[in-house]
Amino acid sequence: MTTEAPHIPVLLDEVMAAFEAIGEGFFVDCTLGYAGHSEAILRRHPALRHIGIDRDEEAVTFSMQKLSPFKERSRLIRGSFSEVVPRLEEAPIAGLLADFGVSSLQLDKSDRGFGFEAPVLDMRMDRRSTKSAYDVVNGYDAQRLAEIFEKYGELKGAKRLAQAIEKRARQKPFESAKALSDFIAGVLPSRGKNHPATLPFQAIRIEVNDELGEIERLLDAIEARHFEGEIVALITFHSLEDRLIKRRFKRWERACICPPEAMRCNCGKNHALGKALSAKPIVASKAELSRNPRARSAKLRVFRFEKGSVA
Repeated sequence: MTTEAPHIPVLLDEVMAAFEAIGEGFFVDCTLGYAGHSEAILRRHPALRHIGIDRDEEAVTFSMQKLSPFKERSRLIRGSFSEVVPRLEEAPIAGLLADFGVSSLQLDKSDRGFGFEAPVLDMRMDRRSTKSAYDVVNGYDAQRLAEIFEKYGELKGAKRLAQAIEKRARQKPFESAKALSDFIAGVLPSRGKNHPATLPFQAIRIEVNDELGEIERLLDAIEARHFEGEIVALITFHSLEDRLIKRRFKRWERACICPPEAMRCNCGKNHALGKALSAKPIVASKAELSRNPRARSAKLRVFRFEKGSVA
């Protein structure tokens, strides 16, 4: 098996800078993918031990070979990061990274059903999952489809599209991503350079993989168990994800936890867990965008815990 990565790790220089001052302990890569970030971290920090998590079997198999030079200090786990992270017993965790984007291989491999031209309608990040895009598109009624298009795609014309899809699916189920994307293009007008199916596909993918729920549960797990000095770096690709991270970081920074109606502070104003390391998200450089246009939507937010939740 070749170990040449089929995926360009996004914001690699910025991620390396975020973890430049990482302490001793474990580095957890919650979205291992094709190990681009993990390999760079392991090379730069030879004392770090590594835990890589991914629910995609292909990614874990590939990364096992790629990271074989570091096998004495690396452990790979196939599973959902929201389920794995709360069960980790390794300590201390010095750094945690998550890249919430869909990998290039998932997008480009036609049998995964993520791309507009794919001959199947799947979109599962974990093929063990029982719900696929086929089930969502052909099984949800118009009201439920409209809800996910509005919530996860922030789509104008969500109800109209949902009704059209339901009507067509009753007559003839959608069998492929191509059939669906072509149909959407006939219902929704083109806006700018993006394909009309971009936001509906995003919404369906989020629904299939419960992506926002996964992020919320990961943040809950980090909040429940974090270490003094731990650095958390999270990469998002659309505003829904970024808002979740931004709000949670603000909560972690909050010193006063008194209710808004309190006349004065009674909590001691010492509840801040740490500090976000940049006021605004970090985005790709022009040089990276020229090499990897898919980085254009990437946003990195970094938080450093100053208080630990565990001894």
